Amino acid sequence: MKKYYGLSSGLIAAAFILNAGITNAEVPKDKTPKKGIAKQHAVIETSRMAWWSKARFGMFIHWGVYSVPAGVYNDKKIPGLGEWIMHNAKIPVDTYQGYAKNFNPTEYDPELWVRTAKAAGVKYIVITTKHHDGFAMFDSKASDWNIVKRTPYGKDVIKMLADACRKYGMKLGFYYSQANDWNNAGGAAAGGHWDKKQDGSFDDYLDKVAIPQVKEILTNYGDVAELWWDVPTDMTKERAAKITPLLDKYPNIITNNRLGGGVQGDLETPEQYIPATGIPGRYWEACMTMNDTWGFKTYDEHWKSSQTLIRNLVDIASKGGNYLLNVGPQSNGKFPAPIMGILSDMGAWMKVNGESIYGTTASPFRKLPWGRCTTEATANGNTTLYFHVFEWPTNGELNIPGLQNQIVSAKLLANGSALKSKKTADGSTITVPAAALDANSTVIKVVIKGAPMVTVVVPSAEADGSFVLSPFDADVKGLQSEGARTPNLGYWTDAKSSASWKINIAKTGTYTMEAPASAITDNNVISITIGDQTVKAPIKGTGSGNRYVKNSLGEIKITKAGVNTITITGVPEGWQYVNLRAITFKPVN
Repeated sequence: MKKYYGLSSGLIAAAFILNAGITNAEVPKDKTPKKGIAKQHAVIETSRMAWWSKARFGMFIHWGVYSVPAGVYNDKKIPGLGEWIMHNAKIPVDTYQGYAKNFNPTEYDPELWVRTAKAAGVKYIVITTKHHDGFAMFDSKASDWNIVKRTPYGKDVIKMLADACRKYGMKLGFYYSQANDWNNAGGAAAGGHWDKKQDGSFDDYLDKVAIPQVKEILTNYGDVAELWWDVPTDMTKERAAKITPLLDKYPNIITNNRLGGGVQGDLETPEQYIPATGIPGRYWEACMTMNDTWGFKTYDEHWKSSQTLIRNLVDIASKGGNYLLNVGPQSNGKFPAPIMGILSDMGAWMKVNGESIYGTTASPFRKLPWGRCTTEATANGNTTLYFHVFEWPTNGELNIPGLQNQIVSAKLLANGSALKSKKTADGSTITVPAAALDANSTVIKVVIKGAPMVTVVVPSAEADGSFVLSPFDADVKGLQSEGARTPNLGYWTDAKSSASWKINIAKTGTYTMEAPASAITDNNVISITIGDQTVKAPIKGTGSGNRYVKNSLGEIKITKAGVNTITITGVPEGWQYVNLRAITFKPVN
């Protein structure tokens, strides 16, 4: 995995900027929705992508020589990602290659790995065949810096895993770092350089190492389900064009958007965050860690809870994406104990509720206050809605805001108990038991008549007139609404990109505006428009996409009571990029 791939690093993938609008039109509560509203983020299926779209849950595996130092060099804990230790500590080539002598995964059991993945509900695996340290986890003829030739173990672990996957019917994909290699000569020319032994031509490296190794992983291990490129440093159109013809013989392989050179691939790859609105019109796969690192680190005990990871899976499926959840094995070949516990918990939940994940499509609801929804069309033209309830109602009634369809049936997925439902002025209500069946997510299976018809209720300002515009609620064009930690509007590299909201405002008058934001320089200006009023506000430079400071955005007049549309764009002159968090409006008394 790359060191940083989000906006915070300033390394922006252009493909992320495309197709980021929201398909569901927001309409005021009293308007009649159009019949047969399209499913949010609907993507036309192809036979090649069909299995992937149904899978929803994959396992990422980051494993290599970096699991030997495991985050420690010269008795010091090295900050950053485990697999980046050579780069972050500027370890000399000879010193780093010495770690291979201690890479002896005698407890590696590929069949156990696959059985563990299957028991967790995983449908496909993607493993690192070569990361940025250039170490091939397979028997490569293109470079002797590989597991067979340099370790006491001496076996091709990729072949062993491929055999196990075939045995148990698990699809297998390969991660390959095509443009960064800190050990093979020339490979570090673009991705960092601190040792004379890294000298060489990047193009020679591509021709003599990277491209031959890509051929090897494509031809030596059976069917490859997915190719996962990473960090396309200096991958020009001409360089990428040397690699893409290799795929012509393998039309069923799915590729991501990180090859470089303008190659879009099949998949968008949000890293360590879930796009608040999905990525409309594109297949996407959110890759995320269980703790803070991809490659194993001995001292990273910041494990996410099983509940968080189960809800991440639900959230991603509800937005039409796949969850690629990472495992970082130890150098001995075993999954750390906390990972085994988490996967067991996820498997227990999936055994009961997998129907609500596999083969489902995105939610027709813009937002649900208590959880998420996944959908599945039925053969008779009706639709199954799987309501994933995170916050169980205390009054025994689950309100489904905006649902206009007739409910044919409702039941608890876990035990099949039938539930009563009724229409309300705001949508529908389902009567539920006093307590949730599962604290992680209790699923209610609801069949409705026809395709979903949902009225999106426009939110209203507070009683004092103030309101907050959340990135989660924005209609975005050309940027992303991110929710890694605190939600923000990100990947904002094009000033013409925009975010807009509808808000029901009772009080006209002058409002102050402020928002936390980050930007490398002071050159960025945003434009805020409400009706016929527009205010331009500079954004303070913070020197980092990670560092946020509060920005006063000035004052603006709201001249019309009722539903208003608020739109924010960038001013082209001097624009670089901005991360913008929630915007607060307060009336001036």
